Amino acid sequence: MAYSGPLIEIDPPNITPWRKGNTGIEYVTSFDSGRPGPHVVLSALTHGNEICGAIALDGMLNDRVRPVRGKLTFLFANVSAYLSFSRSDPAASRYLDEDLNRVWDESVLAGRRTSRELARARALRPVLDTADLLLDIHSMTNESPPMMLTGMEPKHVAFARRLGSPALLVRDEGHASGRRLRDYGRFGDSAAPAVALLIECGQHWAKTSVDVAIETAWRFLAAADVLEESEAKRHLANPAPPQRCVLVTARITIGSEDFRFTRNFVGLDVIPRAGTVIAYDAGKEIRTPYDDCVLIMPTRRLVRGQTAVRLGRFEA
Repeated sequence: MAYSGPLIEIDPPNITPWRKGNTGIEYVTSFDSGRPGPHVVLSALTHGNEICGAIALDGMLNDRVRPVRGKLTFLFANVSAYLSFSRSDPAASRYLDEDLNRVWDESVLAGRRTSRELARARALRPVLDTADLLLDIHSMTNESPPMMLTGMEPKHVAFARRLGSPALLVRDEGHASGRRLRDYGRFGDSAAPAVALLIECGQHWAKTSVDVAIETAWRFLAAADVLEESEAKRHLANPAPPQRCVLVTARITIGSEDFRFTRNFVGLDVIPRAGTVIAYDAGKEIRTPYDDCVLIMPTRRLVRGQTAVRLGRFEA
């Protein structure tokens, strides 16, 4: 069956020149300035079909971006899935065995379960365990405005506001099906200063998603204060938009094979009235809990046990 989804406007870059890296871990390259400062990690391809981040990191590596303070690491995560990308079925390369963005729990990483994604996560831990600041670059199935998923801790929201972009910040606790990289280890510890942010740049294969990935990566490095001031300013010509924050109060997990939305929600849909039916799960009505309920990232991959949509409200 021929692919009939959103137009694929971008091409996956050839990242094989970065395979060897310089850390002893394939597709992980670090540069140390030799001066005090944070260890900043830019991560792409947590999902193999989300290629805007790969384009951003590949461009920075080719441009020989180097920190003047601290340490900067470029990390391509699920490369095995990415290398299986096909325009005829682009969503299939999201992962090989399991979602790499659901395995970042200590009990899972230290457990006996095996998969190609878990093997990769375990290999990446030595780098991530030393990271002070992490930007995990993602994209979305639907054509939705970019959003920064900050987590619940004030430290993440504060750093996202230092970036100044994108316009929408989303505070959420994650997924019932597993811990994300953004919440791994010290990132999810309120007592630790380490900060991680997850940027959803827009639709997977839109040119605009690449623009958002590149701008956000530069803004992240500038906020981390690892660049020369002149270089940071050169890449931040666009004025920062006013930011709004959505607090996610509930996530709807798919409980059966018979789950369906009442209509084609695309994300950031605002449902005016409490009690509006937005989905059915094995005949059970799923209703909005309050007025002006915001639907965050409704999925098209209706898989039992996975998150169908998150429900939130705008914060002052």
